[in-house]
Amino acid sequence: MDTVDHPIVFFDGYCGMCSRWVDFLIKRDKKRLFRYSPLQGETAKDRFKGKSEEELLRSVWLQDADGLHDRSTAVFRMVRLLPQPWPLLGVLMLIPRPVRDWAYGVCAKNRYRMFPRTEICRVPTAEERAYFLP
Repeated sequence: MDTVDHPIVFFDGYCGMCSRWVDFLIKRDKKRLFRYSPLQGETAKDRFKGKSEEELLRSVWLQDADGLHDRSTAVFRMVRLLPQPWPLLGVLMLIPRPVRDWAYGVCAKNRYRMFPRTEICRVPTAEERAYFLP
């Protein structure tokens, strides 16, 4: 699949917060630009050889034409591709990355407290299936 036309969002399929983020993107991605892959899936296993599961699950990831992005950079690159007004959040990219990633890390560390871990990976609806990679 060509990541130039279809950036891939890699997410923790068992994480309630990550699944809600995917729901957020799907609802607003009117052009159907994104493709989605749980980090527990085959596509992620192929793309992330050599990375530990612990390292992978610390972040949502975006693979696009410019490469692989994680943490706050991945999130801001995703919203930049959504219709207005969401790209306006890109102004937060002016905050230095270490500060942005620290804030991202605080959320990521507490995500299971805020949004409980699920027993099964997010299952796409029949309408969404075409946008999900194995």
